[in-house]
Amino acid sequence: MIVAGCDVGSLTGKAVILRDGSIVSKSIVPVTVRPETTAMNAINEALRNTDLKLADIEYMVGTGYGRRKIPFANLNISEITCHARGAFHQVPSIRTILDIGGQDCKVISLDAEGNVADFVMNDKCAAGTGKFLEGVARALGLDLNELGPMSLTAKSPSVISSQCSVFAESEVITLLADGEDIANIVAGIHKAIAGRLISLVKKVGLRKDFTLTGGVAKNAGVVKFLEDGLGKITKLPEDPQLTGAIGAAIIASEKLVKSHA
Repeated sequence: MIVAGCDVGSLTGKAVILRDGSIVSKSIVPVTVRPETTAMNAINEALRNTDLKLADIEYMVGTGYGRRKIPFANLNISEITCHARGAFHQVPSIRTILDIGGQDCKVISLDAEGNVADFVMNDKCAAGTGKFLEGVARALGLDLNELGPMSLTAKSPSVISSQCSVFAESEVITLLADGEDIANIVAGIHKAIAGRLISLVKKVGLRKDFTLTGGVAKNAGVVKFLEDGLGKITKLPEDPQLTGAIGAAIIASEKLVKSHA
């Protein structure tokens, strides 16, 4: 049984291929201006590492921001459901998920069977998302991957007071002009992001065990400041950025089995 999940987000496209329940290939690619092209790039990259062709995939579920534009998916399902299934599959003790995407954030509460019990989403402001961190990196003249490690070296995180991503970037530029240490600025940004995300988590309620999904979950600074603020150690999946695609592939397996019943 060969199935796949394809997650087209606002910054990256992800694909996971399962053969009889085991991951045989996966991919993460940059987005293009067209979600269908991003999806094709992601699945082709995953297929490139196998002896399979697109026609060999018996069922595929699409998810993410561009899920309705994936022409070769049999079904599209919300990222909330797919992240829940993917996180629970990887770490069955998970009860609270914070998904930090490219342009929005979601907190998902799971029951003991891994079903979505409650959720809340922030899609009104980019603060705390991947796009916000990209903007901060540009303002500081840094690579996005430098931000997390650098934040951990700060002696005294700067105070970033704005709740708006645009004004927060302006604060960063002002702090730079005033000669503030860059590591302190970066740490201040991460601390401010964590504060906003913690407020979102509290709207649903924090239950053990807690995990992060999405590309920002790879940022060590975000993880540290979240753990400091929540008093909980996060249990991260092997690759948090692939969680939605893994969940989509698992659902594809179940749909295929049902179709053969």
